[in-house]
Amino acid sequence: MSLARENTKKIKIGDRVIGQGNPILIQSMTNTKTEDIEATVEQILKLEKAGCDIVRCTVPNEEAAKAFQEIKKRISIPLVADIHFDYRMAILAIEYGADKIRINPGNIGGQEKLKEVVRAAKEREIPIRVGVNSGSLEKELVEKYRGVTAEGLVESALDKVYRIEEMGYDNLVISIKSSDVLMCVKAHELIADKTVYPLHVGITEAGTVYSGNIKSAIGLGLILEKGIGDTIRVSLSGEPTEEIRSAKLILRTLGLRKEGIEVVSCPTCGRTKIDLISLANKVEQMVQEFDYLNLKVAVMGCVVNGPGEAKEADIGIAGGNGEGLLIKKGEIIRKVPETELFQVLKEELKNWGR
Repeated sequence: MSLARENTKKIKIGDRVIGQGNPILIQSMTNTKTEDIEATVEQILKLEKAGCDIVRCTVPNEEAAKAFQEIKKRISIPLVADIHFDYRMAILAIEYGADKIRINPGNIGGQEKLKEVVRAAKEREIPIRVGVNSGSLEKELVEKYRGVTAEGLVESALDKVYRIEEMGYDNLVISIKSSDVLMCVKAHELIADKTVYPLHVGITEAGTVYSGNIKSAIGLGLILEKGIGDTIRVSLSGEPTEEIRSAKLILRTLGLRKEGIEVVSCPTCGRTKIDLISLANKVEQMVQEFDYLNLKVAVMGCVVNGPGEAKEADIGIAGGNGEGLLIKKGEIIRKVPETELFQVLKEELKNWGR
């Protein structure tokens, strides 16, 4: 039986907590040069506004590590240092205020250098995310399992966890990622039986906003629905805020987050006499202003089936020929000119609950 997220170890990251049944937190990563403090802070503030809970920045050099001190002063969410190859950058990032570090112990430079990183993290009680990707699986494990497999990913991750545990540290988060969705799902099922540490879940190198969203929705959906996963990232080749929008929708669709507006819209047909596609997209963008509301909003293309199709929504609009309907709980409230549909809906949301 897989370990339910309610039973995973509680880990504190800055002022946020994951594991032990706490809400699943959404992460993203900046794509700016971390040492460009202005650009990095600007992007993080946009991510915060979109609903990001934890943000990660790459630390390839000393200048980037030192930038953490100033960046932290100007943001409100925990800041994670992403480290590859150079153990000194991990130690520097910790010294300059990182709330967590992400390392692959296999490429950090050997056992003694790993000990130095663990010692620094232990002194400041900074959690370490142990990350393993299918693209960097050790040669011996590829040979042992005759290819890159879920079993190999799990063995690799647990081996690295055991190495850190032997150093007397257990403030850990595990991440095992693959761009192969089904391999990633299987790996999470396997590791959830073998560890108490919270899991950071994501489909790595998922692709563009279009293909990456599909792969991430399927992969994360299958994993999260099994009760596995404590924090997630939707990895997309696009604007980082898109990752947050997608992650929020995945969690809402699975019933793992209640806040936020869900937009439903019809696929259009020959009865549609308004530009429903543009209207639905405009509404989907607009409702982000009201993410504190827990509502379902319907955008329907015609007045024939609109009221019936929207009956499960809290509020909706349905287009007609030059005019449209405002609908609440399946009941028609009033007719308005087509050109006013969007604004009428927005005003209703502004005044919701008053």
